[in-house]
Amino acid sequence: MPDTYASGFQERFYTSPDGLTLYARDYRPDETVTTGRLPVICLPGLTRNTRDFHRLALLLSQDTTAPRRVIALDSRGRGNSAWDEKKANYNLTTEARDVVTACAAFDIERAIFIGTSRGGLILHLLAATRPDLLEAVILNDIGPVVEAEGLARIRDYLNCGRRPTDWGEAVDIVRGNHGASFTALAEHDWREMALALYRDIGGRPVADFDPAIAEALKSVDLSQPLPDLWGQFESLSQFPLMVIRGENTPLLSNETADEMACRHPGLVLHTAEGQGHAPLLHHGGIPTAIRAFLAYRR
Repeated sequence: MPDTYASGFQERFYTSPDGLTLYARDYRPDETVTTGRLPVICLPGLTRNTRDFHRLALLLSQDTTAPRRVIALDSRGRGNSAWDEKKANYNLTTEARDVVTACAAFDIERAIFIGTSRGGLILHLLAATRPDLLEAVILNDIGPVVEAEGLARIRDYLNCGRRPTDWGEAVDIVRGNHGASFTALAEHDWREMALALYRDIGGRPVADFDPAIAEALKSVDLSQPLPDLWGQFESLSQFPLMVIRGENTPLLSNETADEMACRHPGLVLHTAEGQGHAPLLHHGGIPTAIRAFLAYRR
C-alpha cells in the first residue's frame, strides 16, 4: 500500500530523562506566517502514533488564514520512539514527563494541546502538575472517567492474536474491529487507518507498538470501578477546553460528558457523527470545529 503519511513535516528525535530515544513529527511553516500564534502539540492514544494526526496537522500548518506549527509525539514504545526495556515505565506519569521533555527540546514554553484517549489522560496530569505549559486543550474522546466496557473492548481487540499477512488483510482486521462504530468511514478511510496502525516490515504489516503495552491490559480488573481523574479535571477548568466525543464511543459516556460541561461551563462539546473511539480528527466536521476553537486562541 502507498504511504500517504510521509511528507509535510520534519522528523525530530530527542532523549527522555531516562535515556530513551523518542520521536516527533514537526509540521513547521515559515515563522513569518505563524508569528503571534502558539503551536499545537498532539498526543496519541494508548497504542497509536503520530500518523493519526497527519492529515489534521497538514490542515492546521498549511491553513491559508492562520497557520500554526504542529508537533505530534510518539510516546515511548509506539511508532518511531524506542521501546522501553522497563515495561513498568509505560505509565501516565512517565509519559507526561516525556511530554515536558519534548517541550523543552523543541523550545516550546506554552502550547495548545490535543490529546486523543490516553493522550488526553496525560493532559489531565499536565494540567495539575505543569499548567504553565498549557494555553488551551482539546480532548479527543476522553474524560476523567474511563468506561470499563470501552476499555474491555480495547483490551480484547489488541490481544485477539490475529496478525495480518498482507495489507488487504490488515484493512479487513481494522474494519472488523471498528466497523460497527465507525459507520461514517469510506473504503479509503479504512486503508488510511490501517496505514496509521501498522508499520510495513518487508512488505508485511506489523502493529506499530510494543506488545507489552497491550499485554498490560490483561491484568486490569475491570470488574472493579476504575480510578477517576476528576481531581485533575478541576485543574483543566482554568483553560479553554474542547471535547470531541465519538457518537458511538464506548469509552466516554454521555453522563461523563455532561458532568464535564457542568464543571467547566465554557467547555465546547463536538459530537463526531458516525464515529466511535477514537474519532479521526481530519474527518467530517471536526477540522472546522477545531479551527473555530483555535481562532480565539493566540
